[in-house]
Amino acid sequence: MTGQAFLCRDCLDIGEIADSVDRCPACGSPRLLRHPELFALSVSHIDCDAFYASVEKRDNPALADKPLIIGGGTRGVVATCCYIARQSGVRSAMPMFQAKKLCPNATIIKPNMAKYVGVSRQIRTMMDTLTPLVEPISIDEAFLDLSGTEAVHRAPPVLVLAKLMREIEAKLGITVSVGLSHNKFLAKIASDLDKPRGFAVIGVAETLSFLAPKPINLIYGVGKVLTEALRRDGFVSIGQLQQHPADDLIRRYGETGARLARLSRGQDVRRISPTREEKSVSSETTFNHDLSAFEPLSTELLRLCERLSERLKSKNLTADTVTLKLKSTGFRLRTRARHLMIPTQLANILYETGQQLLAREIDGTAYRLIGIGVSGVHEAIQGDPTDLLEPAIARKAAAERAMDRVRGRFGRDAVIRGKLYRPKTDHVGTSSTDETEGKAK
Repeated sequence: MTGQAFLCRDCLDIGEIADSVDRCPACGSPRLLRHPELFALSVSHIDCDAFYASVEKRDNPALADKPLIIGGGTRGVVATCCYIARQSGVRSAMPMFQAKKLCPNATIIKPNMAKYVGVSRQIRTMMDTLTPLVEPISIDEAFLDLSGTEAVHRAPPVLVLAKLMREIEAKLGITVSVGLSHNKFLAKIASDLDKPRGFAVIGVAETLSFLAPKPINLIYGVGKVLTEALRRDGFVSIGQLQQHPADDLIRRYGETGARLARLSRGQDVRRISPTREEKSVSSETTFNHDLSAFEPLSTELLRLCERLSERLKSKNLTADTVTLKLKSTGFRLRTRARHLMIPTQLANILYETGQQLLAREIDGTAYRLIGIGVSGVHEAIQGDPTDLLEPAIARKAAAERAMDRVRGRFGRDAVIRGKLYRPKTDHVGTSSTDETEGKAK
């Protein structure tokens, strides 16, 4: 090879090009994607750019050059926002009152999920024509494995993906960003490198050098708590983890250390699975008699959190958002949500988060129903990274795992939490419901 493999993002010309040439030889465009492994990689992550906001701007061109926030009322949170609003510091999951302060001129629109799901299904249909290995992980992003499809498409995966980007923009009026690499972990990182309308590549040969200078929180699941704990132990960059013996990381941090050792070296053996995944899971109960006091409501909440946790564990799932649902005597519905820095499947964490949300709703209102649900559901790689949390939380997590093992051998009633160890009174729910919502296709 006299130069590097290239793809022109404008005319879709591909081939090899000398390092000194900075424009497409076919159309003169400077939008060249160059990489020595460009035609050898086949694992990709596609992420819609500010999805909800992009759909709303498509449907209302008057919003095109204005800051736009999609979210709830004053007590709600930002679902997403356009890139103009992001320049003011607005971010997803930010409290709405804070977003309004940062960007007072923003247009605010409540989410229209039916519309977004419809667009998501259209994108999924386009993906399915390219490969059977499509794994959606939310309404606006998915992994694709194009291995072995070159003969079918008569084109390398990078060209197939570039054509898909253009098709989505032309037919649906929204844009996406693509990451191309040799595994899921790196493909997802790549899709965030050049947003919006980005296309980034991370090859095998550069994996270690690419990751080395990056901050540790680039690794999925390493939030503020874990980052600070690692910093105290002298780990700031991913490269420092690479250079540290894996055995010692495991000795220090247990399962979390093993995960850090693998991902710091860009090792991810997870396969892209087309199996329909769960988007949200919830459990709720309706009372015989309305409840308004915190204690009986929190008791029922704990019961629901245990049931929800069991379902997550049985399917090896974790979730990063907890939602409390309350329905009053007058059938008015209240839902309150909180995003977790670290995805969980543990009943303790679900319950403590739900309790905090519930405490704010104890205002004399009588409730006939309570429910707890989770969203942002993903396959658990190594369970909850609890090893580096506060000691008290880590002890509770260890106790819960031990309780699970006992229940696994002798049944659910073999171990009962003290708060639940009493006969059900007549206020306990007459009906309980477990719900699972599948990912939009």
